[in-house]
Amino acid sequence: MSSWSSGRIIGQKPPLKPKEVWAIQTRLQMSSAVRDLALFNLAIDSRLRACDLVAISVADVAISGRIRERAIIIQRKTGRPVQFELTDQTREAVGAWIGRRRLGERDYLFPSRVHAKPHLSTRQYGRIVERWVSSIGLDPKRYGTHSMRRTKAAHIYKKTGNLRAVQLLLGHKKLESTVQYLGIEVDDALAISEQVEL
Repeated sequence: MSSWSSGRIIGQKPPLKPKEVWAIQTRLQMSSAVRDLALFNLAIDSRLRACDLVAISVADVAISGRIRERAIIIQRKTGRPVQFELTDQTREAVGAWIGRRRLGERDYLFPSRVHAKPHLSTRQYGRIVERWVSSIGLDPKRYGTHSMRRTKAAHIYKKTGNLRAVQLLLGHKKLESTVQYLGIEVDDALAISEQVEL
């Protein structure tokens, strides 16, 4: 094992289970962690990569002081738009955070505490995710920002078996990318995709 990866677990980061999502949300609510609750809920709902999540502006999720029910973000990696729904609890958490910080529509939703940076960095976000998972007894080496991105997608796939829907939700160009991302067997994926008419 090379020195850069020593102690790190290489490979797919697992998604959070529903009870783990609930446990983290409950801890954040109880500790009045307004920013973290907004960030956590938005990470789960949006399924965005870390680089896109930290760069969200207030205008992306709110209009004239009202939190949107749906948002569209252009992904930095692919240049493709991805749309997502903001659940009631996410809208409530995001609204509370905007109000607490008195953020305007031109502001980043998660401004950096480091003066030289306009918004939270992906590295800072990664450390925050480690704190969240550690707080409920999970191994922070096993989970990461991709766990947040994969959580809702994995649950949707598990409930529906609809690969095409998950592909669209994640903004993947190819179905194979979605298969690989979810870590499902190719035979299973092909059997399911044959049932999905495009």
